[in-house]
Amino acid sequence: MASMEVSLKEMMAIDGALGAVVVDYNSGMALGSLGGSKDLDLQVAAAGNTEVVKAKLRTMESLGLKDTIEDILITLTRQYHVIRPITGRSGKGLFLYLALDRTRANLALARHHLRAIEEKLEV
Repeated sequence: MASMEVSLKEMMAIDGALGAVVVDYNSGMALGSLGGSKDLDLQVAAAGNTEVVKAKLRTMESLGLKDTIEDILITLTRQYHVIRPITGRSGKGLFLYLALDRTRANLALARHHLRAIEEKLEV
């Protein structure tokens, strides 16, 4: 099991990482973050992506889908944004958010690393 601090550092070690956040999607608050810049405000990203997660969960419920979200990918011209809900009992209501530079990131590898980080995270 890994702490939030260790998990954030592991997320930032992923090639192309620009910012990493652990977010409570009930409140939209970032519980911890690393990285970011003047062009990538991680507090704003945490709050905004909370709405993305909530909208997807509402849609799944409306459709009667009995499934879980593994991750949500948002592809921008210069960045990837990956949202990964935490599935462990201790992480219910939380998600990992990782922003990546598209020119430096390997998306498949980043998703693989993010899944491993999520599985080890103890909140």
